[in-house]
Amino acid sequence: MGKVILITGPARSGKSEWAETLAMQSGKTVVYVATAVSDPADEEWQKRIQKHQQRRPQDWLTLSVPIELTATLADAKPNTCLLVDSLGTWVANLLEQDEISWENTITEFLETVQLVAADMLFVAEEVGWGVVPAYPSGRQFRDRLGMLVRQLGVICDSVYLVTGGHVLNLSILGMPLPPQKG
Repeated sequence: MGKVILITGPARSGKSEWAETLAMQSGKTVVYVATAVSDPADEEWQKRIQKHQQRRPQDWLTLSVPIELTATLADAKPNTCLLVDSLGTWVANLLEQDEISWENTITEFLETVQLVAADMLFVAEEVGWGVVPAYPSGRQFRDRLGMLVRQLGVICDSVYLVTGGHVLNLSILGMPLPPQKG
């Protein structure tokens, strides 16, 4: 199995930049797995995507994977480093799944992560530090992403928190919680 690394933190904290740094340091062929869907009608969104693209080295392969993330991971070659940016966008893309389908998706995802020979870097937003969203889909998104980050973090080799202009290695500073039951 390859290295599995989670990079989490608030919006605009530098999560993606830290993940890109780690990917470059891997010495492997980097595959950038973009979970966002490009929308030419949304000029501001296009500018965000372009900013990310301009930061990345030209020799990185970019895959657009808004839904089939697990299959993409399963197909990864051992000598590669996959940088998945971001899990929050992937969760948002799957919000219409019912609870049983969602649980199946996450179970398959976590099982696959533990079997892949490639290195994997996952960027994930921290969404649970604020108020409880006032609308059901906001609560569903927050709860699903929060649980996914927790479950993934427990099986990762390293977990980093990027906030306040600093990178903290939580794998050194803390200890994982036991797996959650039910």
